[in-house]
Amino acid sequence: MSRDDIPLNESIKQWLTVAVQDDASDLHLIGGFPPTLRLNGILRDLGESPLDAEWLHQALEEFCPVQFQQRLKDDKSLDFAFALPIDGQSMRFRVNLFYSAGRLGACFRIIPAAIPDFEWAGFPSGLATRLTASRDGMVILTGPTGSGKSTTLAMLVNLINKAGGCRIISIEEPLEFEFPRVPNSVVTQREVGIDVPSFAEGLRNGLRQDPDVILVGEIRDHTTAQIALSAAETGHLVFTTLHSRDAKGAITRYTDLFPNEAQRDIRSQLALCLRAIVAQRLLPDIQPGHKCHLALEVMWNTFPIASAIRNGKFESIDNYLMTGREEGMLSFDETVRQLFDTSKISRPVAERNVRDPAYLNR
Repeated sequence: MSRDDIPLNESIKQWLTVAVQDDASDLHLIGGFPPTLRLNGILRDLGESPLDAEWLHQALEEFCPVQFQQRLKDDKSLDFAFALPIDGQSMRFRVNLFYSAGRLGACFRIIPAAIPDFEWAGFPSGLATRLTASRDGMVILTGPTGSGKSTTLAMLVNLINKAGGCRIISIEEPLEFEFPRVPNSVVTQREVGIDVPSFAEGLRNGLRQDPDVILVGEIRDHTTAQIALSAAETGHLVFTTLHSRDAKGAITRYTDLFPNEAQRDIRSQLALCLRAIVAQRLLPDIQPGHKCHLALEVMWNTFPIASAIRNGKFESIDNYLMTGREEGMLSFDETVRQLFDTSKISRPVAERNVRDPAYLNR
């Protein structure tokens, strides 16, 4: 969506330009605070005076697209993406508008001009190949906000896109990366609030559009979760995200979206159609201000894992992750220790991201 026809304050344009030029991930604009960038996980203000809350509120209110203004007033928060020409290049941003003390604030996320490659992201290409090789089923990416889930999701689906021969449908809020057009692939990207009323409706309608691969930006409610499971069961490959700390947490969060009386059936469905869960975190470099490092946990739905899911024995999953290396399992403890042993992250960071700090000394 282009915002050329909507007034964006010149100061905000300048701060976004600085954010792009400095390779920041986010720009924070909040009344009473100076404009602040996040650079490789570290906040850095731009050295300007604290923003006047009234001035900022008016600037952001004018910027909000007309079709979203009522939703912003009702929900007190709004996500959308927009494009802005910077240094001769069209750059895309995801913005979250929110109320604080009765006045609008904003967080702008800078979206890379192109979908990154796996080497840049630190994501193993062999793992990507295996995740995208399935013909059907569900792949879940999980992790906290800001851990790069959307980027990984885009890289995986674009790998399928570039291979050709697939009809791909995405339902996102908002649209972030734009998939390139390649021969023998057809991609439809639909934005919640503009093209479809909800993730559930977008997914339900998408099943009538002859998809091979479906990208669901986020599972937020039991209706979307149920339709996604049904799609995975009926021959579609579904990629989606959840917010949870680790792979085990993603399973419990998925089932907890449903009432207690339905959870047994949901676990059975999940045990049948789940292919893998990849949990990720971005950990700060040992040198402040340097690029963050991707830590992964990978759980493949082997027979023991499926049995644990079906029977609700979630506590056994951690042990399978630690002992299933030959089947491709990977625990956070292992990847964090690798980053620590190669002096990429500090000991305090490593200790905060393993179950037992003593593991780092073994």
